[in-house]
Amino acid sequence: MSKTILAIPSELPGGMDAGMGMHFGHCAIYTIVEMENGAVSAQSTLASIPHQQGGCMAPVQYLAEHGVTALLAGGMGMRPLMGFNQMHIDVFFAGNYPTVGQAVEAFCQGKLNRFSTEQTCGGGSH
Repeated sequence: MSKTILAIPSELPGGMDAGMGMHFGHCAIYTIVEMENGAVSAQSTLASIPHQQGGCMAPVQYLAEHGVTALLAGGMGMRPLMGFNQMHIDVFFAGNYPTVGQAVEAFCQGKLNRFSTEQTCGGGSH
């Protein structure tokens, strides 16, 4: 049995019908989706944390501590992407999907590509 724990940066209140929080480090909340054998088995939300203390790595560490194994995101900086890679958390680009549920469905169907360094923002404005 394979288990994946997805984190999806979300708009409030989170959940499958919520809008995507399009920038990883500045989302209002995370929707957490647990998947077993390719199907959704549970969902919940996880409060976002500010990344002022610990910089961009604070949210990365926070999600790792909550057992997240993959992230669906629309935008992020280079440093957190490298942090996720170091922690062996897969990151997929889901910026083309307006809701969390649509992004999760695309993930389940294998339609999402891995987030590349070319897709990262330059930072400074966040």
